[in-house]
Amino acid sequence: MRYKLLGRTGLRVSELCLGVMTFGEEWGWGASKEESRRIFDAFVEAGGNFIDAANYYTAGTSERFVGEFVASERGRYVIATKYTLNMRPDDPNSGGNHRKNMVRSLEESLTRLRTDYVDLYWVHAWDPTTPVEETMRALDDLVRAGKILYVGISDAPAWVVSRANTLADLMGWSAFAGLQIPYSLIERTPERELLPMAKALDIAVTPWGVLGGGVLTGKYKKGKPRPKDARYGSQEEWGNIYVTERNLRIGEEVEGVAKEIGRSPSQVALAWVRQRPYGVIVPILGATKLAQLADNLASLEVSLSGEQQRRLDEASNIDLGFPLAFLSQVRQIVYGNTFPLIDDHRRG
Repeated sequence: MRYKLLGRTGLRVSELCLGVMTFGEEWGWGASKEESRRIFDAFVEAGGNFIDAANYYTAGTSERFVGEFVASERGRYVIATKYTLNMRPDDPNSGGNHRKNMVRSLEESLTRLRTDYVDLYWVHAWDPTTPVEETMRALDDLVRAGKILYVGISDAPAWVVSRANTLADLMGWSAFAGLQIPYSLIERTPERELLPMAKALDIAVTPWGVLGGGVLTGKYKKGKPRPKDARYGSQEEWGNIYVTERNLRIGEEVEGVAKEIGRSPSQVALAWVRQRPYGVIVPILGATKLAQLADNLASLEVSLSGEQQRRLDEASNIDLGFPLAFLSQVRQIVYGNTFPLIDDHRRG
């Protein structure tokens, strides 16, 4: 395990992050406390120090497990958790990005995590009803109070993140150091705006859903019944989300590369994400069984060749849309014949 700097900070985080949404069985799936402990210990033994939680996960059980597991060596771990999602559906102030929910959610998370500070506090999702000024100032107040050390944002448009960080820089507040988004061979739409923004602003990216809901593990095949999944209900609901003809074709290409190099499809899918040219990328691993984590950790030993990356890129290619596709088409009339002659150190 190697370590990466969290965006433009000096914080060292392991090159893989352990997502603990799977810790607890309250949602009808997930890992028991005993299996969660085995998963946690194996991750730490491999050199992992970056743990990603949320107040909403398994109704708080996930945070409670983490709090117990890290208690003896709290300072060793980079503990991230989130707020935003509504914990009491009939209370309008129990969700959103406003100061009241932020402060209350953090205090409850600190209690469950058995700690007096969180290393990284994520805004879990964009809330357009809360002014960005309120969110950024409230986060900075918590940083100055020592209750959180760094801040990040998950599941938000690129323009929101850019505006928030520009405001924070102008006001001398804490800017977002991390961006959490779905990203995989199946979900490449962040390449349109979010990933170029993160690279330009030096924001670390922690992708979730890197195995495409299991499709990139080889779990699903064409012509075979789609299994019911407790997270999404019926076969039809599950199929509408991940198990599509396009995604199954991508999964077949992943399996082909995996067979060539003697690795599992999961390891190939993770290696592809880790080798993307968008600055600091730290994939989030989610496992309900120790064997799944062990397989995912072995992706650190995989390096895809340029030809293998090209095949996977072509199989999963998306239309970048406007303006990126348009700008590539008009490059000649923007630069004339000089584009290849310009040494741009900022261009990846």
